[in-house]
Amino acid sequence: MKLHETSTLTLVSHPLCPYVQRAAIVLAEKGAGFEKRYVDLANRPEWFDALSPLGKVPLLMIARDGHEDAVLFESAVICEYLDETQPGRALLPRDALERARHRGWIEFGSSILAEIWKLEIATDAPTYHAQVKALAQRFATVERVLGAGPWFAGGEFGMVDAVFAPIFRYFEVFDELADLHVFADTPKVTAWRDALAARPSVIGAVPADYAQRLRTFLHSRDAYLLRESTERTI
Repeated sequence: MKLHETSTLTLVSHPLCPYVQRAAIVLAEKGAGFEKRYVDLANRPEWFDALSPLGKVPLLMIARDGHEDAVLFESAVICEYLDETQPGRALLPRDALERARHRGWIEFGSSILAEIWKLEIATDAPTYHAQVKALAQRFATVERVLGAGPWFAGGEFGMVDAVFAPIFRYFEVFDELADLHVFADTPKVTAWRDALAARPSVIGAVPADYAQRLRTFLHSRDAYLLRESTERTI
């Protein structure tokens, strides 16, 4: 189904959520106009709880002719729906085998986000260093499947790129705090990361104060990463 011309899209968001960023990047890449509505997940409004079965962002609210038509949840569902219904080049391959392969790497990207979360909330040295090692191993795996670039599948930006861009964004802040060295042996991943960082859709997927918000979150969790930062400056 193609969206009616009078359809409006609202992306219910949180400023730090990487899954929201995926959807925002896809919306931008498809040239779709949309409104972004932020919610405080620590103090969720009633309307949000009524719409989100899992109590998570993103949500995509779809309204046609001024009337709410549907609400979608889960970033993978939202991104594929947008890819199928919005104009422009498809971000997932048309070939079924290649499409399945890309979906696998999208799931792999989600596994990296799980490891990043564990790093963010690590409050002791052993857990912290274990997570740094786990992340280095994940990126080494990605290094082995990347080609010449600049994007995951070569010359065209795709859905896997939209998934990995929020992953790499974390390290723009992490690299200021500690010498993680997770990209020390991954030149192709590093080049991919740099290309994604310069992509307009990626840049625009977060608010201007994203980096400060992430640092504030790390402080609220008493993250060991911040202690690494202190030791680095002594």
